[in-house]
Amino acid sequence: MKVVAFNCSPNMDEGNTALIMNPFLEGLKDEGAEVELFYTKKLKINPCSADFHCWIKSSGRCYHDDDMNGIYPKLSQAEIWVFGTPIFCSGMSGPMKNLIDRGLPLFQPYFEVRDGHTFHPVSQEDHDAKVVLIASCAFWEMENFDPLLVYMKHYCRNASREFAGALLRPHAPSLMNLKKVGRNVGDIFQSARDAGRQLIREKKMSPETLQNISRELVSLERYILVANRGFKTMINKNADEIALV
Repeated sequence: MKVVAFNCSPNMDEGNTALIMNPFLEGLKDEGAEVELFYTKKLKINPCSADFHCWIKSSGRCYHDDDMNGIYPKLSQAEIWVFGTPIFCSGMSGPMKNLIDRGLPLFQPYFEVRDGHTFHPVSQEDHDAKVVLIASCAFWEMENFDPLLVYMKHYCRNASREFAGALLRPHAPSLMNLKKVGRNVGDIFQSARDAGRQLIREKKMSPETLQNISRELVSLERYILVANRGFKTMINKNADEIALV
């Protein structure tokens, strides 16, 4: 089974998103999946010009000569798409949205109606095709993922792909900090790996596994106290460095 994954965090492997995404991808590989990972920060992907050149003038080929030309066939061939992103302004990162927008050539220009919903049919429909979302958020509450979840489910409906589920990590900086000081958070990384294994073996991820990935690490009060103290330290440090220049 082919999987194409996109880490859309500007921090790539050093970010909170990678803490969950990397073990999940390892779980897919454990069960024999062929995984190819891309970092959007390393890709040159121009914004969609919205002139429908790919539909009207070039039979499905975008006129931009950039890295998307190599991504299109991988998207078409992969049974599973994985998108990893931090929450930015209540949604996905800009590079992830840019990547999705440039996927327009994968769709047909005409309209169809299915189940009372208007959509553009995909060029190559795969009824077993799936999409997985992995997202991290600095805010404490799970509800901060809601806007992105609504978007991804709607996108999957339009793309004729099953939304297989989401690995969500709220108050994500706590996970990284607790890992650095040796606190016991290994079960979260194991659950992320288990989710990947389950998706290949059983074609779904268990709710219990996904819930453990999102489990509370610290109380809201403690999180705010530590986070604000950290920001103040960063601000004061930068102010001192500027004063010395």
